[in-house]
Amino acid sequence: MDMLFGLIGKTLGHSFSQRFFNRKFEREGLTNCTYELFELEEISQIDALIEAHPNLRGLNVTIPYKEVVHPYVHSLDNSAEKVGAINVIKITPDGQRIGYNSDYYGFRVSIEKWLLSAMHSVKALVLGTGGASKAVAAALKDMEIDYKLVSRQPGEDILSYTDLLANPVIVQDHHLIINTTPLGMEPNTKSYPDIPYHILTPDHFLYDLVYNPTTTFFMAKGGTKLCHTKNGLEMLHLQAEKSWEIWTDL
Repeated sequence: MDMLFGLIGKTLGHSFSQRFFNRKFEREGLTNCTYELFELEEISQIDALIEAHPNLRGLNVTIPYKEVVHPYVHSLDNSAEKVGAINVIKITPDGQRIGYNSDYYGFRVSIEKWLLSAMHSVKALVLGTGGASKAVAAALKDMEIDYKLVSRQPGEDILSYTDLLANPVIVQDHHLIINTTPLGMEPNTKSYPDIPYHILTPDHFLYDLVYNPTTTFFMAKGGTKLCHTKNGLEMLHLQAEKSWEIWTDL
């Protein structure tokens, strides 16, 4: 039986997922599997999408639906409950939809390999408060890395970018800075988080979940201060392989 998988989001022209999975299917001789992109104007369209494709067995979920897709699944895996966001949906042959989060796994494995011995002495700033940010925060908590959330608007336990600019010592004291926002992503490659880059040092680690382009403005500006930089491509691959593991564990 042919099996269909895909990605849902609002604007998907930037996505590498279709290429990644279809190359994987070709490489592994999975001629009965295909992966498509499904742009939805509203998350409520997911019901009609699934009804129109009875062979759909799995979906990845991206911006802006990771936090609002919850009402459209029948149950949650522990990973989605822990994070509070869904980026993988498994659809069983009898139509049950189960929500998972593979961003947590992808980010944690990637960051642990990158930071190595520095992991337990570093403090982090997490730029953004969306669905991806929730996976990053959950991983940092489990790794016992102290972190602060940063958003455009301050809130309870949330710093604003204005706070960082007015008090650059905050950035000076937090050597791991993680961009979970879409700033810098194709096609808006000239955008970047508004932080005091002048205070960065070679002891700072800048991790950008954006992977297209491979070097974002955020990373390039950190590079001028000799910071360690990493994009989200490895995380993409790790979370994608975890998605496949989830979908095929039927």
